[in-house]
Amino acid sequence: MDTLGLLWALEVHEANLPDVHGAKRVLPQMLQSCPRLEVIYADGAYQGPKLQAWVTACGGWRLEIVEKPEGQKGFSVLPKRWVVERTFAWLMRHRRLARDYETDPKSSEAWIRLAMIRLMLCRLERAA
Repeated sequence: MDTLGLLWALEVHEANLPDVHGAKRVLPQMLQSCPRLEVIYADGAYQGPKLQAWVTACGGWRLEIVEKPEGQKGFSVLPKRWVVERTFAWLMRHRRLARDYETDPKSSEAWIRLAMIRLMLCRLERAA
């Protein structure tokens, strides 16, 4: 997802797969679609020297972890991560994505792609 909240790569996988392994599935898709990508922002679930080394080896990218401020209690908007949360909110406006109806991950991916296509078409229509 870019800084506008638009998807560049997508991987829907089983819930018992750790986030780190999911990242290793989706990031190679970025090599051709985003050749100028330099920095990847992630939350604490992607922390660790092994993933950082893998990200650098895979695409030459820098992995930056966006963490909560020390002593934070309750909700606060975190830099960069609000873009992801906003995109999830956009996706949840589509009834089919508000619940997990799909049994095949590829079907879920297709519905997410359709929702993002609709979002981009609405933006283009407003700009025209």
